[in-house]
Amino acid sequence: MTFQPDQGLSQAEVTERVDSAIEDNEVVLFMKGNRLMPQCGFSQRALELITQHREDVECVDTLESLDEYRAALSEHSGWETTPQTYVNGEFIGGSDILAEMDERGELAAALNAE
Repeated sequence: MTFQPDQGLSQAEVTERVDSAIEDNEVVLFMKGNRLMPQCGFSQRALELITQHREDVECVDTLESLDEYRAALSEHSGWETTPQTYVNGEFIGGSDILAEMDERGELAAALNAE
């Protein structure tokens, strides 16, 4: 799939994708870019923090329809920014919060890492 500006998804499609990703995955990271090619430093940092504790994280690229993803994510977290991490349907935070949790030794437990 190639990125074509202004060819994004509808708000309804994005909202359904966000709701499904949060409901269907134990850990989901909404980020700019993908697992192999993060497109912002904050997204890359969040992915690194999560994957040091567990590999099975669902990554959702928000760049395809950034404004729509911001609106849909805001409904769940009250935040429009990415990255956003959810565990068992609960909003955990972005890269800064993940880093703080990691520094306090709380991130592995929050991610239900084994």
